[in-house]
Amino acid sequence: MGTEALREPTEPSAYRAPDSFDRFVEDLRTAARPGGQPIISPRLFASALSMDVQVLASRAHVHRTTIARAAGAEKLQTFLRDAIRVLAAATDINGNFHDALFWFRNEPISTFDYQTAEQLVSDGRSEDLLRYIRALQAGVVG
Repeated sequence: MGTEALREPTEPSAYRAPDSFDRFVEDLRTAARPGGQPIISPRLFASALSMDVQVLASRAHVHRTTIARAAGAEKLQTFLRDAIRVLAAATDINGNFHDALFWFRNEPISTFDYQTAEQLVSDGRSEDLLRYIRALQAGVVG
């Protein structure tokens, strides 16, 4: 664990995504340890992607109060884990974590009827998306 990792975020909404994917994951891990639970911090994730809590709840198909009151809810954590897997794969392709964040939220993918990666993960299509990313990486799609 690097010394630059976030220790205790007092205000998750003030959090900005770091330059590296590894640091991002470490920050998410560090921020979500109330009582030592092995969960991803939904508030820090949302803040890093400039996403408000209502949008995150909608994408994860949970009620907005789940973010604050039940951060460890399986449905929410599944969405976050899938999103992180897709972000990791996207970062591996181009080497720039901030570009991967922008792509995840904003760039429509023609292969998937111009939906964004965020929409696809929300729709439970992260495995399809990961196959697509691996194909891009292998040079098959393009």
